[in-house]
Amino acid sequence: MRRVFAGVAASKGLALGRARVREPHRLDVEERMVGEGEIDAERQLLHEALQAARRELNDMRDRVRGAIAHEVGEFLDLHAMLLDDPDLESGLDELIRTGHYSAGYALRLQRDRLVSAFDGIDDAYLRSRREDIDHVIQRVYAALHREPLPQVIGLAGEVLICEHIAPTDLAHLHEEGVVAIVTAQGSTLSHSAILARSLHLPLLIGAHEALLHINDGDALIVDTLSGHVIVEPDADDLRSFRDAEAGTRREKRALERLRKAPTRTKDGTEVRLWANAESRDDVAQAFSLGAAGVGLYRTEFLFLQRRELPTEEEQFLAYRDLVLGMNGRPVTIRTLDLGADKSDSTGLAIADEPNPALGLRGIRLCLAHPDVFADQLRAILRASAYGPVRILIPMVSHADELRACRKLIKRYTDELRKAGHELGEPPDVGAMIEVPAAALALDTLLPHIDFCSVGTNDLVQYMLAADRGNDALGPLATARHPAVVRVLGEIFRTCGEAGKSVAVCGEMASNPEHAELLLGLGLRDFSMHPSSMLEVRKAVREAALS
Repeated sequence: MRRVFAGVAASKGLALGRARVREPHRLDVEERMVGEGEIDAERQLLHEALQAARRELNDMRDRVRGAIAHEVGEFLDLHAMLLDDPDLESGLDELIRTGHYSAGYALRLQRDRLVSAFDGIDDAYLRSRREDIDHVIQRVYAALHREPLPQVIGLAGEVLICEHIAPTDLAHLHEEGVVAIVTAQGSTLSHSAILARSLHLPLLIGAHEALLHINDGDALIVDTLSGHVIVEPDADDLRSFRDAEAGTRREKRALERLRKAPTRTKDGTEVRLWANAESRDDVAQAFSLGAAGVGLYRTEFLFLQRRELPTEEEQFLAYRDLVLGMNGRPVTIRTLDLGADKSDSTGLAIADEPNPALGLRGIRLCLAHPDVFADQLRAILRASAYGPVRILIPMVSHADELRACRKLIKRYTDELRKAGHELGEPPDVGAMIEVPAAALALDTLLPHIDFCSVGTNDLVQYMLAADRGNDALGPLATARHPAVVRVLGEIFRTCGEAGKSVAVCGEMASNPEHAELLLGLGLRDFSMHPSSMLEVRKAVREAALS
């Protein structure tokens, strides 16, 4: 019988195939207490399970080959880091020793504690890391009970239906020829979603009813463009699918012809497309697509995938490679953009905050940790010797923060020159406009900066009082709300009158449906993930401003 289930597109695409349902592997462990004489045995069981999970990750690394080895390796590194976190093991030991809990129940309690901490994080990307906690804990639990994890055995032409998908599973699925994945849970910012987009594998998340009502062998059409999965499609569905598939192929061929095309509206208005980058692959793709430069490089990734703070030298090497990768095109490096969401093991432990969205984050955190900020600024300044660099300050709400940053940049520039370091031209300094106060008092910030970058994700969230990570509020958190549109127009106008460049680097800039609106409001600089660049270029070339 034909049925339709809705979801959210995490990776765009169309697919037709047979359903392969994987039941969820849940950590439903009943509370069980152990006697004093059993405590050491339970601790030993847990330590052996942790060791077994580590061996499994090492074995997976050995098996992964080909173009995706680097990306999957990064995910394996993160999972290995979580397993090696001394806080995980010591927390489990403490629960067994003092609570007299069994190893399995201690594992469940520790999982719930960690997930609760991640759920309180304001940043949507970091909050989505709770999936990694789930994957790691499930692996340990399976090892504890000598049970294999549910196997992902995909065959060509099949659509996997599951609760959620780990990036390492997804990599194997891609190699097996699975044509699409539909999950009940997930985030568009998860590692799995990022990898699915890089592999061009359709991924539909949030299809809560799909796992309950789809059976093995059902014929499925997955259309992430419309956000639907159709079970047992009828003749009209199949006809529409074939037409859409042919249209997608034509569109891809047309987009490929735009790789070297100018980004210019029909009436001749020049527009610059910048890239949001997180990895060397992003930088290489951005350069090949003719990006004007890197409009946003997220430095927090250097801090998150490790237990200790990166040194100045380590950061310098990463920023230098970034600059070299753009071969003379400007690179915008955003300073550390974290808040009450920092792992204790990094050395930037922050006490729990009642409202982390309004807490010590972004530039506030950097100024509160001057030694950490010093290492980062010095590394960025040293990288400027290899090409043009711009410094972007996040979460700005007051001109005093910019004055403090300018003073520090001048101080470290002088110190580095005296120490004999070769530096490039003084970097332009910009502010992220993502706090309503910064948007409404922009004229007080402009004398202290050279450019602006509008973070529409947070700006929309703060203006509409709608958490962008809350699925239930999705329809409310729209960048087309009249208040948001009005404020964006005012930002662009104010920057234009002051002769300061302004870009949009949030999700709004990467959506071709918003291109004409942003152009009409006066925007001429868009910054987005490289995978969106051709679609946005096409939208710009089809727009006319007069």
